[in-house]
Amino acid sequence: MASKPPIRKYFISKKLDVLFLDLFNVYSFLARFFKELFSPPFEFKEVIRQCYEVGYKSLPLITMTGFITGVVFTKQSRPSLAEFGATSWLPNLIAIAIVRALAPLVTALIAAGKVGSNIGAELGSMNVTEQIDAMEVSATNPFKFLVVTRILATTFMIPVLALYTGFVGMMGSFMNINQTEQTSFATFFQGAFQSITFLDIFSSLIKAILFGFTIGAVGCYKGYYSSKGTEGVGKAANAAVVTSMFLIFLEEVLVVQVVAALR
Repeated sequence: MASKPPIRKYFISKKLDVLFLDLFNVYSFLARFFKELFSPPFEFKEVIRQCYEVGYKSLPLITMTGFITGVVFTKQSRPSLAEFGATSWLPNLIAIAIVRALAPLVTALIAAGKVGSNIGAELGSMNVTEQIDAMEVSATNPFKFLVVTRILATTFMIPVLALYTGFVGMMGSFMNINQTEQTSFATFFQGAFQSITFLDIFSSLIKAILFGFTIGAVGCYKGYYSSKGTEGVGKAANAAVVTSMFLIFLEEVLVVQVVAALR
């Protein structure tokens, strides 16, 4: 019985050691990223190729998700406003919801599942098959070529995809409102953007940039330092998605609190 407290303290101490070691590894990873970001050579071609992989190849899924989001949110909001005879406020409500929250958040969650898992699995498999080690032997900087380019691509493309998601979501909402209330295109968008301010657009852009950086950084970190073996590839892909989504929601809460304080 007397041996239990020391054992418990040992396990707690061990978990704290692992936690602080992980935090140090993350700090070292980010510090190396910013160091490599501003030092030549610059892999412009690889950045453009990764932007194509992240942005263009995500368009079908983003289009379908954004359109469905606009239609469903409009359908769910109409009964509540109809009780007060305020269905004319639907464009304002939809615009506020999509621009302030749904467009960057939905885009980031979809990208975390698609892009983040792809990055984690790709770099994890390269680590398992020792391709990263081979690049180091051949006098190539694998960190700059594999990690920096992917983080830059997600940081650049997630805001673009979020803007596109907002447009598609608004079009889905317009089609639903036009079918039900016969509202014209000009009337819909005139009413939609009456309540949108520069702060709303700026905060959504900042969130999208943070989300994109988070997805790229987490996916690259989990894949680049994945454990050896095929099991490590699956764990890297899964951890990239779960960790990215958790951090995205955390960043969403923080940015909303800051923006609310600025209003």
